Amino acid sequence: MANLINEAEIRATWSPIIESATGINDSNKLAWMSEYCHNHKLYEEANLSSIQPIMLKGMGATAFPTAGNADGSGDKAPTLLPLAMQVAAQTIGLDLVPVVPMAGPMGLLSYLDFVYDGGAARVAGANYPANTAANVYYIKTDDGTGADIAAAAGHAGYEYLGESRIDGKDIYVTTGDLVAATLLADFQAAVGNSAAEMELVKALEDHIPGFAGADADGNPFSREAGEKTPEKIMGLSLFSKSVSAETFQVAAAVTREQVQDLKQFGVDAVAQVEAVLTNELTQSINNYILAEMRRLAGLNNHNVSLDLDLSAGTGSFYGGDTRGDAHRRILSGILAAANLIANRGRRGAGNFAVVGAKMATALQSVAGFVPNPMANTFNQVAGAIYPVGSVAGVNIYTDPRLAFEDKRVLVGRKGDGNSPGLVFMPYLMAESVQTIAEGTMAPKIAVKSRFALVEAGFHPETMYVEFNVDGVSL
Repeated sequence: MANLINEAEIRATWSPIIESATGINDSNKLAWMSEYCHNHKLYEEANLSSIQPIMLKGMGATAFPTAGNADGSGDKAPTLLPLAMQVAAQTIGLDLVPVVPMAGPMGLLSYLDFVYDGGAARVAGANYPANTAANVYYIKTDDGTGADIAAAAGHAGYEYLGESRIDGKDIYVTTGDLVAATLLADFQAAVGNSAAEMELVKALEDHIPGFAGADADGNPFSREAGEKTPEKIMGLSLFSKSVSAETFQVAAAVTREQVQDLKQFGVDAVAQVEAVLTNELTQSINNYILAEMRRLAGLNNHNVSLDLDLSAGTGSFYGGDTRGDAHRRILSGILAAANLIANRGRRGAGNFAVVGAKMATALQSVAGFVPNPMANTFNQVAGAIYPVGSVAGVNIYTDPRLAFEDKRVLVGRKGDGNSPGLVFMPYLMAESVQTIAEGTMAPKIAVKSRFALVEAGFHPETMYVEFNVDGVSL
């Protein structure tokens, strides 16, 4: 999403403040948190300017103040930036997805991709300026025949190139003049189905052998042929997805007696309530992000089994293996899943994994495995709730909500906001409103978080893989 802002100036202003307040020094996180702080400052200034006429006087009934005709009820109207930063700092799920702050409750997420013989002038179904055999078109469809389609009256010919490596759709290239006014109409005539659908072939997901060369086998042109043959066209397509903020919200109240009595022990009751509410928002956002990742991983039809069974006596448990040997195989499984993401998505290998507490223990136990070492930075100190280290460039996180015996291992790739996968777009990371109840005079605090979690790109599911590990024995 494009904002007309000076990112360098914003980061220079806010990064030192954020680092001092939260201890965060990760450059990527400081970048988006600085942008969020800037947006939040604009939001607060707009709110404050709109409530200048308001006099927050008296107690009255519990109500939000409105301009000119309501007294209000002692509410703390502005949002609390420190609370928002606290939620942002503690939400470990934000380490797993790119973050693109929104300046308002609605926004646009833009991403791009390259297509074979596409671009603005070659959108599926559009009129083509020159329907000649010199123009070669590549298409992908669910409505194909799985074989060559001969040219006939009313349509061109289509050569079958194979199935898409991502979604299994048939890929074709035209072999003659288009007869109908549009490529879509021509293909519908070719397959005899007026409802047939087609799309252009994305270059980064589905590579077409020979597109840049002389033939389908991928051989290069000779010098003479290269001079005489016009280049085939690749198009850059920019896509935008409109998003709107969704909400998590929670509230809590304390009695006046609790506030008074806890002061005797040096405890700030209101601060404790805010900490509990912050934790609730943090866990809710974490769970939502991980649940969406697991859902997408279930849609990643990679046809590769990564499941492991480490039980003694199974076919996958080798004679003479020790418990350490078995645990070491989990590292290989994570590395295989990371490489599968690189193979499927072609944007790079997976760079994080999320496991349960028992799986994390098994991984930590082989941090210094000598017979067959693998580079890792596992921390063997018990009690690490979230990050526990890395293996082969894959950062390992524990999910404390998973059952101790949970056997799932989720591996994913965090992109840059322009590649496929989930993107987190916060509008208000944490908005806090504190009111005083009329009858009891006790404080009540409500906290709300508004954000969008967006699926970006054509195949976001290729960025996530999940497998099971059975028979883990500690």
